[in-house]
Amino acid sequence: MTSKRVYRQDISGSRLTFFSVKVKETDLWIAVDSSAYHETLPARVEQFVLNKRNLLEAYLTANPHLATALEPCLLQEKAPEIFRAMLRSSNLAGVGPMASVAGAFAEAVGKYLFNISKEVVVENGGDIFLKVLEPVNVGIYAGTSTLSGKLALRVDPDCTPLGVCTSSGTVGPSLSQGKADAAVVSSPSTPLADAVATKLGNQVKNENELESALKIASSIEGVSGALLIYGHKIAVWGEIELIKL
Repeated sequence: MTSKRVYRQDISGSRLTFFSVKVKETDLWIAVDSSAYHETLPARVEQFVLNKRNLLEAYLTANPHLATALEPCLLQEKAPEIFRAMLRSSNLAGVGPMASVAGAFAEAVGKYLFNISKEVVVENGGDIFLKVLEPVNVGIYAGTSTLSGKLALRVDPDCTPLGVCTSSGTVGPSLSQGKADAAVVSSPSTPLADAVATKLGNQVKNENELESALKIASSIEGVSGALLIYGHKIAVWGEIELIKL
């Protein structure tokens, strides 16, 4: 299953330059300071991602149970840095380590780009790492919900670096055990936001479970906000500022 990432067209501005990098399943949309951009940058980011993926794939080949686990796992010896970040986050959320892989790569690339750019946006399959100097709006897309495309999270630069991640039981190819149209989570840790979004998305199987899912989000240290959409219903907790689009 594939999706047309039309939401990638929603951010514009002359101060930033945008480019894409794709390495296997890692499909990144990146923005950096226009003054920091160089034509060699996409290739450098691609090599960075490839190196991280090679380490992760080799580790998962040696420990195949970790690639399919849906519950928290113990840390094995000699785990690469990217997997350690995934495992810390997924264990806090109570899900398997692969639930945070997209957020972990978005954050790793974002921190890599700090070396050259004061502003960085990295989006990886709907999971976003942000470090900005001006407010930005992150659109919320929730499949066939009547609220889809009508709301955005307003992110203040003082809150960044920030991860904003989304899970859905009705949109996209990712595994979800629930039926939420969108489970959006914000956290200073992008892999944690990714893992908790998966957790909340798994919890919501009908509109009556929105409140209990938000209680889970509020109980996890490091989560700053959460938003859930099920059909025409929306539930919000924490440091979330919504605007109409």
